[in-house]
Amino acid sequence: MAAPFRIGLAGAGRMGRTHLRALAGCQGVRVAAVAEPARRNREEAAALGLPAHASVAQMLDAERLDGVLIVAPSDQHLALVEEVAARGLPILCEKPCGLSPGQARRAAAAAAAAGVVLQVAYWRRYVPALRSLRERILGGSFGDVHLVCCYQWDERPPSREFRAHSGGIAVDMGVHEFDQLRWLTGQELATVAAASPPPVMEAGLPPDVDSAQVLARLSGGTVGFVSLGRFHPPGDMASAEVFGAAGRARCDFLDPAEGDRAQLAALRAQAEGFAVYAGGGEPTGASAADAVAALDAAERASAALPALSGADPQS
Repeated sequence: MAAPFRIGLAGAGRMGRTHLRALAGCQGVRVAAVAEPARRNREEAAALGLPAHASVAQMLDAERLDGVLIVAPSDQHLALVEEVAARGLPILCEKPCGLSPGQARRAAAAAAAAGVVLQVAYWRRYVPALRSLRERILGGSFGDVHLVCCYQWDERPPSREFRAHSGGIAVDMGVHEFDQLRWLTGQELATVAAASPPPVMEAGLPPDVDSAQVLARLSGGTVGFVSLGRFHPPGDMASAEVFGAAGRARCDFLDPAEGDRAQLAALRAQAEGFAVYAGGGEPTGASAADAVAALDAAERASAALPALSGADPQS
């Protein structure tokens, strides 16, 4: 049996812990070490028997790794991609891979200059039900596709600390749906319009909203609708729905009744696919170019929200 792919985890916060759960017991990919500046999170990782370092630099100096999974806050993605790429290691970076299209392009350029693999962690691409739906759309099962709807509603709004680093709802949540629209349909987002309730205003933080509805015209003539929200008391949910001339289908792939089971399975499949790609195999996940496209749509959606029109754009 081949040795497992040894991955270093850069970030052990909420999403980092989710990845740890997903990869527990995985035969093909093993978390070999963790880098986490917050002492409490670092101690929790160490309690699992993992070497825990205070910085990515320390982890890379001390450990023998085959790749790095970046799960730090979004505003740290670019700097960490550049740091890891300079060490010559393949990178799986959590979405969105920066806070703007420009940052994602810089991340891609750093990886290309170093000659390393860079995959962006849009885990929806590894959900079997969504893969099947995509095959049906691209295979013509629905005939002319008139409308594709993507819904994502979280159980509750994020913490103040999270808001400070997330880039706002269109970047934090919306990029998943924008990437999903492109991937499901094979079309680009040509025009974007959006509406929302009044913004959430907190001292010291940029304006944000806790729900937003986005309407997009896609390059192939399909209309895309994205619904984002942070008040769904039963729990986090996500679904996709297709309306075509020859039929309709709905895919409730993240259901509060099932918890995060589908997400954990997809995260594991994603890590296994990344290990194959890093080893010279074919890519099966999202590229840096996909991250740029999703962030471009997020930037346009934010600009289209009157509630956020006074906010300074991310550089």
